[in-house]
Amino acid sequence: MKKTMTAMALALAVATPAMADLMVPNLSYRTGPYAPNGIPYADGFNDYFTLLNERDGGIGGEKVVVTECETAYNTEKGVECYEATKGDGALVYNPLSTGITYQLIPKVTADGITLYTPGYGRTSAANGKVFANVFNYPANYWDGASIIVKDILSQNGDNIQGKKIALVYHNSAYGKEPIRTLQELAKKHGFELVEIPVDHPGQEQKSQWLQIRRDKPDYVIMYGWGVMNAVAVQEAVNIRYPMDHFYGIWWSGSENDVLPVGDGANGYKMISFHGTGGDYPVYADLKAHVYDAGKAAGDGSNPGNVLYSRGMYAAMVISEAIRGAQAAAGHSNVTTAEVRDGFENLNLTEERLTELGLPGFAQPIASSCADHGGPGTAMIFQWDAGAKKWNQSSDWISADADVIDPLIAEDSAAFAAENNIAERCN
Repeated sequence: MKKTMTAMALALAVATPAMADLMVPNLSYRTGPYAPNGIPYADGFNDYFTLLNERDGGIGGEKVVVTECETAYNTEKGVECYEATKGDGALVYNPLSTGITYQLIPKVTADGITLYTPGYGRTSAANGKVFANVFNYPANYWDGASIIVKDILSQNGDNIQGKKIALVYHNSAYGKEPIRTLQELAKKHGFELVEIPVDHPGQEQKSQWLQIRRDKPDYVIMYGWGVMNAVAVQEAVNIRYPMDHFYGIWWSGSENDVLPVGDGANGYKMISFHGTGGDYPVYADLKAHVYDAGKAAGDGSNPGNVLYSRGMYAAMVISEAIRGAQAAAGHSNVTTAEVRDGFENLNLTEERLTELGLPGFAQPIASSCADHGGPGTAMIFQWDAGAKKWNQSSDWISADADVIDPLIAEDSAAFAAENNIAERCN
């Protein structure tokens, strides 16, 4: 471990300029079984900051330095990356891994650094009264489960009493997150929940889909990642499961998950907390200042794709929190404490999104001391295999706060008790 940490620190010292203005590490994974998902996200993340540097001279006149550290979606490596980079003035971490997130929560709390986990991580971190340094807006895993059930309700006249819904989930901390929520929603709406785990990495799912063929659930919800997603969609096709009754959480709804299946994936549904496609004005700026200038992080094949857009979204939110921190502090070279305050006081309006070249791309966020979770909304998208694109099939849908809020309060209270944390914001 010590040798690994030393080697990593030396590598980062070579890769990182000595006078970094605003340091934002990218705990990426471009290797391993989850690389096809990690690569476009990391590219979108990097390219957005490159755009700010090239077009605007950075944020508030300060250049942003994005140092990548490879985690391979491995929790231990993710923690090593954190330890190796935090001393370089890192302002915020976005590890794109629930397992890494769980391990970093106590560390960032002790170190006073922000952990930003949009749409993943520990769901109850939405409660800022307990999790002072963690933010997971605009939506969380439990919101996602509720939103999918709401859409199912809308397809059935708001009555799913007696229906059967199967949850096919990655057998990890991530995949297990929605189980409690779906159990509570099952009680509320009278449906039967069938829980079907899939072990890492998910290349073999014959037995799970034989169970689905036998049990005949009315709907299937998937919380998958990486190769698991495309395998599941293919297995659903193999047993002739209706694609329009098959929903993926936002981590199970990218082009990578459906293109390998061809026409059989037509009609598959997913939810997203942001828009898809490359028609937003920001892409013209990216083309002019990043792609055509030869400064893109990737090979140019990902812009506009779902996961590239999500990485760009994360970078955009981080940059806006830093910008807010600069305004509040009255200086541009902000500290970790000031950036944390920037996240806690983020006011991302529709007008500001339009100014950023992202009109209608996402919902506004108005964070506060108590609310680190955001609006908790998402849209449903449906795959058009012929056109090879995601079509929006719903307006913004809000999660069921009557179910979600008590679960967040319960889980965060348990965490506070276990870790001797006194509630803040009182």
